[in-house]
Amino acid sequence: MVFSRSDVRLIGLAGVVVAGAAVTNYAEVGGTVVPFAASGVALALLAALVGRSVEQVGERLGAGATGVVQSALGNLPELFVVLFALKSGLYEVATATIVGSILANVLLVLGLAFIAGGVKNGVQRFDSAAARRLSLMLTLSVAALVIPALTALLHTPAAGHERTLSIAVSVLLLLLFGLSLPAAMKRQEQPAPDAAESEKPAPPQHSEPRWPLWLAGTMLAVTGVAAAFVSDWFVAALTPAMDSLHISQAFAGLVIVAIAGNAVENVVGIQLAYRNQPDHALSVILQSPIQIAMMVAPALVLLSPLVGASFTLVLPPLLLVSLLLAVVVTVVVVLDGDSNWLEGAALVTLYAITATAFWWG
Repeated sequence: MVFSRSDVRLIGLAGVVVAGAAVTNYAEVGGTVVPFAASGVALALLAALVGRSVEQVGERLGAGATGVVQSALGNLPELFVVLFALKSGLYEVATATIVGSILANVLLVLGLAFIAGGVKNGVQRFDSAAARRLSLMLTLSVAALVIPALTALLHTPAAGHERTLSIAVSVLLLLLFGLSLPAAMKRQEQPAPDAAESEKPAPPQHSEPRWPLWLAGTMLAVTGVAAAFVSDWFVAALTPAMDSLHISQAFAGLVIVAIAGNAVENVVGIQLAYRNQPDHALSVILQSPIQIAMMVAPALVLLSPLVGASFTLVLPPLLLVSLLLAVVVTVVVVLDGDSNWLEGAALVTLYAITATAFWWG
C-alpha cells in the first residue's frame, strides 16, 4: 500500500474540510464566522499534507530543491490574493502583503521553527554554505526592492519614473532568479562517516511506506492549487470581520493576509525543524521570501496592467525600514550555521513589535 493509515486519514479529512469550506464560501452559510473558521482549518490541513509531501520529495531531491519547489507552490496564494487586491483598488493592502510575507517568513516562521527545533532537539546546525547563499540572495533581492523606493523618497532625477524603473528592476530580478535556480536546487554532498561512526549500529528504520516521486510531486501540485483557492476564500471571509473591527489596510495586509497566504510554508518549516531537519527547514522558510522578492513582486509589476492596475516597487518609509531591519537581523542570526530557541524567541519578538507598529495604519 502506497499510503499509510495516517496519510489516508489526513487526505480524507483535508478533502472533507476543503469541500466544506467551498460550500460555506459559495453558499454564504453561517455569516462571516463559519466560512472564516472552515477556511482556516482547511489551510492548516493542506499545510500538513504539503508537509508530508515535502518530506517524501526531500528524501530524493535534497534540501535545496525541496525548498524551491515547496516555496513556489506555497507562494501561489500570495500572487492571486495580491492581484485580486489590486483589481479592487486596495493598493495599500497589496504593498503591505508583499512586505508582510517577507517579514512573516524571516521573523515569525523562522523564529517559531528555531523555537520548536531548539526545545525539541537542542542546538540545531545547518549547512553554513547554504546559509550564506540564502542570506546573500535574500539581501540582494531586498536591496533591489529598496532602490525604487529610495529614488522617490530622496527626490532623485529618477523620481517620477517609478513605473519604468520598477519594470526594469523586475526584469533583472527575474533573470537573476532564473540564474540562481541551479545552485539553489543542487544537492548538498554529505560527508563520509569516519571509522568510529561506521561501527555504530544503524538507526531503526521507519516502516511507513515511501511514496513514488511522481505521487509526491502530484500531491504537492494539487495541495498548492487547493491552497490558492482556500486562501482566497479565507481572505474574502475575513474582510467583513476586518471592517467591523476597524483594522487598518496596512495591518490587514502586513499580518493577516500575509500569514494566510503563507500558511503552507508556515507549518511546513516548523514541522521540519521540530523533526530535526534544520537544512530542509531553513531552505523551505528562506526560499519563500527570496521568491517573493525575486519572482512574486516582479511578476505583480508586470501582470498588474492585466487587472487594470499599475503596481510599482515604491514602498512607504515605515515598510521600507521594517524590511531592511528584518533582513539584517535574520542574516546575522543564520550566518553562524546554528540555531537555538532563544534566537527564535528574539525573531518572534521583533515581528510582534513590527506588527504592533502597523495596527493603526
